[in-house]
Amino acid sequence: MARRGGVLELAVLGLLHEAPMHGYELRKRLNARFGWGRALSYGSLYPCLKSLLARDCVREDSSADDGDQTSPGSAARRRARIVYRLTPAGEQRLTELLAEGGPSAWDDDNFGVRLAFFARTDAAVRLRILEGRRRRLEERLDRTRAQLHRTQERLDTYAVELQRHGVESVEREVHWLSDLIASERVGRPADQHPEVHHPEEITRAPRPRALTDRGERP
Repeated sequence: MARRGGVLELAVLGLLHEAPMHGYELRKRLNARFGWGRALSYGSLYPCLKSLLARDCVREDSSADDGDQTSPGSAARRRARIVYRLTPAGEQRLTELLAEGGPSAWDDDNFGVRLAFFARTDAAVRLRILEGRRRRLEERLDRTRAQLHRTQERLDTYAVELQRHGVESVEREVHWLSDLIASERVGRPADQHPEVHHPEEITRAPRPRALTDRGERP
């Protein structure tokens, strides 16, 4: 989770820019938007919020939790809930983070979060991130293909197919990135592009394969 610290700050500020929310709602939105699931615990979220509070990037407001209004005496049992709101300093910090387009923005852990806020990111920074991500994946693709070529004679059928699946997944993302880059270069908004969804979100029908004992295609 330590590696996620920087990108978590960006994600929190970006979501609070959309709307103020309390901790439970913020965690739920983070999990739903970025697919972090149980990996994002309150033990990670609240230290991030505490740091942002200390730097005056967010502030706390209290709001009443109405609870069950049908129960007698429910008004007496209402408790205050802390709502987190973005401050002007937080807006500035979010702008600074969105302006960063260096290698860390291309990482597997960071790229999805950066992409989620591309609408607020400068066009030149978007293009730099997309091109950097594509270069990184092309390098990964070269390494994976070379490894597959070296090891496929020594591996069983399913180990080879797992490596092939990895190659095909990276190939799909490289093609997807190339389409987004082409759109950026002609100035076309991503929401007008038919391949706007990340390859991980696209459901593809499995292709039948005939497998041999050595993992080779017939």
